[in-house]
Amino acid sequence: MMALEGMLVPTVGETARAVRTGRLSARALLESLLERIERLNPSLNCFTAVLADRARAEADAVDALVSAGKDPGPLAGVPFGVKDNYDVAGRTTLAGSIVNRHLPPAARDAVLARRMSLAGGVLVGVQNMDEYAYGFTTENAHYGATCNPLDLRRSAGGSSGGSGAAVAASLCDFSLGTDTNGSIRVPASFCGLFGLKPTYGRLPRTGTFPFVHELDHLGVLARGAQDLALVYDLAQGHDAEDAACVDLPVSPTLPTLNEPLTGRVAVLDGWFSDCADEQGRDAVARVARALGATGTITLPGAAKARAAAFVLTSASGGNLHFPMLRERAGDFDPATRDRLLAGALLPANAVQQAQRQRALFREEVMEALRHHDLLLAPATPCPAPLLGQPTIPVNGAELPTRPNIGLMTQPLSFVGLPIVAVPVRNGPLPIAVQLIAAPWREDTALRAAAQLERMCVAQGPGELPC
Repeated sequence: MMALEGMLVPTVGETARAVRTGRLSARALLESLLERIERLNPSLNCFTAVLADRARAEADAVDALVSAGKDPGPLAGVPFGVKDNYDVAGRTTLAGSIVNRHLPPAARDAVLARRMSLAGGVLVGVQNMDEYAYGFTTENAHYGATCNPLDLRRSAGGSSGGSGAAVAASLCDFSLGTDTNGSIRVPASFCGLFGLKPTYGRLPRTGTFPFVHELDHLGVLARGAQDLALVYDLAQGHDAEDAACVDLPVSPTLPTLNEPLTGRVAVLDGWFSDCADEQGRDAVARVARALGATGTITLPGAAKARAAAFVLTSASGGNLHFPMLRERAGDFDPATRDRLLAGALLPANAVQQAQRQRALFREEVMEALRHHDLLLAPATPCPAPLLGQPTIPVNGAELPTRPNIGLMTQPLSFVGLPIVAVPVRNGPLPIAVQLIAAPWREDTALRAAAQLERMCVAQGPGELPC
């Protein structure tokens, strides 16, 4: 166990203000953090690489700007991490694999990482993940399993598990991850964090290693709603290199974060209730009461959408990796390899049917959002399972753990909605609730998250004095 409870953890904005005003040195902050990483990372296995030299140079540059009377930016000196499928200049993007080792080093940082550095952030390292982002537990066959800081015997979730564990253990203030089928929301649920998966096409994916082009989102893991909003606002902006990135004006959410939530809220039942355990259902009920939810909604197509998401994920991933599967099958994690090979062999009509189901389910969800501003659902079927645990209980049955943790995140990823996962501590371990908004309404979900945080219904690590 790691006793993180009771820690007084400043927000990202508070840390940056302390550095900008000279009350805190970015270099001193970094050195303290590097010592903490050296002490804790061997047992957690969050990082695949700690970028100490780069981080020191960035911290020194921030301090030099402060000394010169210049503003280093809204993230002045704030340490952050990136998932190991983000490009980092001078380093090969491994994406959790050993197959990628033959690739040349990246010429520049991924766009989102670059935007954080330009805002004064200090990149401390790249973080462990499931191989090629195909998993929910970060039990990586090549780089080892990432352990949950709340209980080292348990999974930190995945595929952004290293990112989630690092933020929860205060080894960085926030992390940039990816979410294709739930890879931000699952670590948020298991590690007791706030996680944001924006609308598909809102944030550019330029400079990240792909998994499923039609489903890949970039997002943020942080310790509070305010941190999520600040980082999300800095991440916004069109980039023409990502054809899926929609050219929309930047829409700041931080200034409106403390406005009360208005509009109708409903709970998703049926599939989303049946797949949850008692703790998950109780967490949703607590959030529903706090937000004044007025009823329940059933999405009859959820089970088919989840199955269709599986088909599209495996087919797209299988075809992406097929050349390397033919040449170097033995270098893949066997579990990943077998799923990718099965996907590559799926007939075209199965993929076509999956796309049809996607369109049908999207209309089903959009109809619900025409009458409600926010929908609620558990993020995971249960709190963090033990590492290596073969099955989890779901609706009276024992199902294989690794493919089924995303039962309630996959259908919603499938239609590209903005979702904030908020941690609810109503048991020995936290579990997250998904706050699901209409496309491009990240502000609605973030306002709800902030309101729940103020009410002490949602609590990140270090916030137990509530």
